Amino acid sequence: MTNPLALALAMLATAPAAGGPLATGLKAPTAAAVGLNGKVYVTTAGEPGKAGDGAVLTLADDKPAPFASGLDDPTAVAAFQKWLFVADRDRVVRLDAAGKPQVFAGPDAFPTPPKALTGVTVDPESGTVFVSDAGGTVYRIGQRNGKANGVAAVADAKRVPGLQTPAALAMDGASHLLVADSGTGTVHRVKLADGSAEKVADGLGSASGLAWDHFGRLYVADRKGGKVYGVARPGARPAVIADGVDAAGLCYDPATRRLLIVDDKAGTVAAVPATVPGAEVDETPLPVQTALAFPNLKWTGWSPETPDGKSNVFRPIVLTHAGDGSNRVFLATQHGVIHVFPNDQDAKETKVFLDLTDRVRYDDKTNEEGFLGLAFSPRYKETGEFFVFYTPKKEKLVNVVSRFRVSKSDPDKADPASEEEVLRFKKPFWNHDGGTIAFGPDGMLYVTHGDGGAANDPFDNGQNLNSLLGKVLRIDIGRKENGQNYAVPKDNPFVGTKGARPEVWAYGLRNIWRMAFDRKTGTLWAADVGQNLWEEIDLIERGGNYGWNRREGLHPFGPKGTGAKKELIDPIWEYHHDVGKSVTGGAVYRGGRLPELEGHYLYGDYVTTKIWAMKYDDAKGRVVANRPIPDRGRPILSFGEDERGEVYLLTTATDGKGIFWFTK
Repeated sequence: MTNPLALALAMLATAPAAGGPLATGLKAPTAAAVGLNGKVYVTTAGEPGKAGDGAVLTLADDKPAPFASGLDDPTAVAAFQKWLFVADRDRVVRLDAAGKPQVFAGPDAFPTPPKALTGVTVDPESGTVFVSDAGGTVYRIGQRNGKANGVAAVADAKRVPGLQTPAALAMDGASHLLVADSGTGTVHRVKLADGSAEKVADGLGSASGLAWDHFGRLYVADRKGGKVYGVARPGARPAVIADGVDAAGLCYDPATRRLLIVDDKAGTVAAVPATVPGAEVDETPLPVQTALAFPNLKWTGWSPETPDGKSNVFRPIVLTHAGDGSNRVFLATQHGVIHVFPNDQDAKETKVFLDLTDRVRYDDKTNEEGFLGLAFSPRYKETGEFFVFYTPKKEKLVNVVSRFRVSKSDPDKADPASEEEVLRFKKPFWNHDGGTIAFGPDGMLYVTHGDGGAANDPFDNGQNLNSLLGKVLRIDIGRKENGQNYAVPKDNPFVGTKGARPEVWAYGLRNIWRMAFDRKTGTLWAADVGQNLWEEIDLIERGGNYGWNRREGLHPFGPKGTGAKKELIDPIWEYHHDVGKSVTGGAVYRGGRLPELEGHYLYGDYVTTKIWAMKYDDAKGRVVANRPIPDRGRPILSFGEDERGEVYLLTTATDGKGIFWFTK
């Protein structure tokens, strides 16, 4: 198989030059890292072989300042919490926030005294330190109570055939390690569970540096060739982003979104934009903001306090329309009330369309349960049917999809006695309920449920086609068959597949938190909430396997983790937990008020409250824009669309004012 990085060697004539230096005149700089305080730290080795003249500097306003001294030959540095870990010749030194050094693992802690430590990285969750030795071994150093807890080899020539001189390390997810070999110009991926490895790239000459940005782009340095490459996503052809550099190390600076290149021969730290030529993404702020929608609206029956005087936070979870030409807005709360009101910014009061609080289980302590989904039949004007997804109050670890009908006498009232259960989910844990239901352009009902909850998908539901959990389902609610209140469309991908539920449309999903069809193209967009490190956006395809729990975002996950495979569909976009920790999916804007948003997928993050407008280019098959929009500083519960295609943002609210829309 031709290696994509090797192909880049033929493209050097068009390689751009490195950016301007941030620091010059440094004495043998070797590596850089960004600490949690946002400062850039640079190691300098001083004179070769001379003990005690190594140091760590900070770059404040791009000017070097002393931070720590008395090191020997520091070659690599990594940040974790309030510490810096430095690979210093034959030992690992830990620096505190004041720059005070402490030997974390000395030469005698290693099974074999190190020849020369070359690279270091830290698992951001466990704090496990990984360090490479030029003698041909990569070690794991555990931490317990802030102290080193055992040193063991995780990679050597026996485990990784061909490994010669490991020079740089980077985590790939939380369970795999990338190892750059300067002796062979190869990058290996090591599975930490068993030490097995696969070759990720070769043909690099002398692989000397590795760095990820926060959006899944990998950067690799070839010291011998004087190049730095960028890889936009697994399997993509790399592009040369810097030429004519002697890169001893690489570092991503999230504050400036620049890649820092440490050149020890030139004595400089230079910066280039962290982007990949040919796969550029517009990340400039969009001149759009959010504003309170329906500012005068009162929610009939809702009070900011419960009868016993406790706070009663308003939790709008679904905003939609009936598609019947009435231009009404339907707003459902997670507690189980569906409100209806005119789509008028001057609307004063809602009507209660359906109150299911007597049937819906909701508790703030288990806040992934409750009323979670609402969808009106495409033939609602004729049939009066709509569908809901909720957690029943009188049962445990169950979710249901039910059919209701509108009252025959009042179009603003549903008949609570008309409930007909359509689909039932049994789940092992309370969380990861998913709950979005939506009709596709084909008239079928699409339903998503999470993997069943807890961590790591312990029952492997995502990959089990005989389970309804961790899936997108597709059912026909216009027919009934086999004693069920729905039918399975004959063109579903797993109809007739032994051991598979025929309702399954797509699988390998952890917990889609909001999915929506693009009303113009029919594409089904979904935001799948991550676990350890990465959040992702997916385009859902017929029969697609989205990798969970073998992959998280663009990275291998867990002991069964794997690299990219043709039978697995990777997300179109991911972002790191340093950016946000729980993605909230939205909708593609097709409204008429803001032409600059046309075709953009609007989404956000529940935890960090950030909002973006993403543009996907079908012809290029990639994201071309992911532009931030000023946020409200509130947890983002959901997004919704009205009949005209305007998109709304739903947040928690103590005053009931939890609906926002997009404006200039």
